[in-house]
Amino acid sequence: MSILSDREYLLTLESVREQAQHVYDAAVNGHLNNFIYDATKLDAAADYVVSLILRDWKPEMFSKIPPHGRWQHFNAGDIPRLDPLIEQWKTNGIDEIEIARRVIDIIVVSVLLDAGAGDHWTFTDENGVKIGRSEGLAVASLSAFRSNIFGESCVDARLLAELNSGKLAAAMQSTDSNPLLGMESRTELLRRLGRSLISNKNFYVDESCRPGHLIDYMLQNGSSGDALDFKVLWSLLQDLLIPTWPEGRTTIAGVAIGDAWPLKVLADQKQVLPIQPFHKLTQWLAYSLTSAIQRLLSKDWVNMDILTGLPEYRNGGLFVDMQVLVLKSEVLEAGLKQSGKTLPEYDAVGDVIVEWRAMTVVLLDIVAKMVNEKIAQRCGPDVSPLSLAQILEAGTWKAGRELAKQHRADLNACSPILMSSDGTLF
Repeated sequence: MSILSDREYLLTLESVREQAQHVYDAAVNGHLNNFIYDATKLDAAADYVVSLILRDWKPEMFSKIPPHGRWQHFNAGDIPRLDPLIEQWKTNGIDEIEIARRVIDIIVVSVLLDAGAGDHWTFTDENGVKIGRSEGLAVASLSAFRSNIFGESCVDARLLAELNSGKLAAAMQSTDSNPLLGMESRTELLRRLGRSLISNKNFYVDESCRPGHLIDYMLQNGSSGDALDFKVLWSLLQDLLIPTWPEGRTTIAGVAIGDAWPLKVLADQKQVLPIQPFHKLTQWLAYSLTSAIQRLLSKDWVNMDILTGLPEYRNGGLFVDMQVLVLKSEVLEAGLKQSGKTLPEYDAVGDVIVEWRAMTVVLLDIVAKMVNEKIAQRCGPDVSPLSLAQILEAGTWKAGRELAKQHRADLNACSPILMSSDGTLF
């Protein structure tokens, strides 16, 4: 491969699975550098995921399981927040395309603010409900949108590019006594998003520039028959977001490649490219946008199967808490020394975490297949198989969270492995 094609390859979703498969092959042969892989524990992990799905959903209701996406997080605490706002817009005569633009505006900003919030921050909504972590960030970002700090009923790229960190901190209720991890980094990420939007002609309609114009571009350029082509959306998102990510990330020939990191086990296996890509926040955004557009405009998608399971600490935590992945003793000792706590901590872009995330990508595919097989065995072969997006939503992500509550309730149900992060990664 040429240098240019190396970069192009690592920006694709196909590269996420293919590179992670090399890591898995090493794991099967006992050649991981940081973890011991115990395949015999996978069956119990899949059983646990199935138990949660069947606890919460009857098989005849499986078609109602929403795909993994940000929309559900806006309704944290079973309080509808986004849906009533949409109904209000409809009552005010706002057309369906403009409603789609506004929802896309909200989702884009919300997802970019969705890197780990830390263990101490919460957001108190207008009902007095305290919400932390990902759902808290969702509700806070929706509240910020409604307060017009990004623009009048929209996310204006020019206002975003000049966003004041104090205004955003106030909107997110981040204070010395209620600190949101990486507040300044999050603000700068949104500023960079604003600048990237301004420089990208695909997000303009006349003189207006906003994330929501993504739907205008897709309807004009991304159609595949009556459906929309996910591959067009992915290219559009990568073009927008690669310039948005903070400086200091991995580059090829001086050009950034986003959420992709050197990994020693790939170098050990003599792979041509010893870099493991993830593109987690971009994938999370893609999951969220495709489901929202389908919901709002009844548009189906093709080529969605290239999306992977999301390599973040809830999905990854499932495999650590179920002992599918166990830190090697010397790695655990080093992590405990670094944290000075009862749980190990590592650099979010260091070898331990990157190896963990790579294994999570492959293990999610394996468990998803096992989950569908086990459900068919229990409920009969006529039950429709769940998509990966549905299994992430109703199964693995929830399983990671519930296991964290069981094992670490006294630590605010945190990840089994701590990460030092700037609030812009995952």
